[in-house]
Amino acid sequence: QVPLVESGGGLVQTGGSLRLSCQVPGRADTAYAVGWFRQAPGKEREFVAQIPWSGGAIMYADSAKGRFTISRDDAKNTVYLQMNSLKLDDTAVYYCNADVLSYGGTWRGFGPWGQGTQVTVSS
Repeated sequence: QVPLVESGGGLVQTGGSLRLSCQVPGRADTAYAVGWFRQAPGKEREFVAQIPWSGGAIMYADSAKGRFTISRDDAKNTVYLQMNSLKLDDTAVYYCNADVLSYGGTWRGFGPWGQGTQVTVSS
């Protein structure tokens, strides 16, 4: 498995928007999902959103609901995270993972991690 490559991060003011991208080959016939996670300074990596590879419900963390949208373009082998109404608390390194499963009451990434992309929200 090859680590994924995330892009699209940057510096944005509160209330602004960013769209993150992740290059990942598409899959079919799998129970896994592809998802986004984030890690803020001094905190553990946390789940943000996931979209199943082969159908099923898209899931969001409570912090992302109503503001973030995950989507997939299989023709471009790309997964997106559209982030609107950004808050200071959204500042983190954002990672995607191609092997996401529900585990221990939350969503976990079981595939390799890339370098992530830094999102910084300023006031």
